[in-house]
Amino acid sequence: MKLKPYYTLICFLIFSNLLIGQNATITINQDEKIVEILALKKNLEVENKLGVGYTIQLYYGELNEANKIIKQYRNNFDSWPASIEYETPNYKVWVGSFSSRFEADRTRLKIKDKFPSAFILKPDRN
Repeated sequence: MKLKPYYTLICFLIFSNLLIGQNATITINQDEKIVEILALKKNLEVENKLGVGYTIQLYYGELNEANKIIKQYRNNFDSWPASIEYETPNYKVWVGSFSSRFEADRTRLKIKDKFPSAFILKPDRN
């Protein structure tokens, strides 16, 4: 009867060592093209070519004035890409490509001192 606690202790120590000793190594085999595709997607997002999300419009009108506005924007800000988009018969100056309205609004607040007429829109890009 006095040996029963000792047997229990020995069994506990043996099984606890077995449980602690279990380690696993996970190996992930990833195709190299996944990295290339993610880089391509990132570049397309920066260049406003995916057509997803929101943008900020700074100007709508003639090409000469659009060129002046985009030049003024690029002299003051370089964090977000800007482009001139043509929609008959006028040109638009668009800034950035944002996945959420919140992100676009934070950016608009940063540039509204220089461009008070800037507003957020969700363009239809076909």
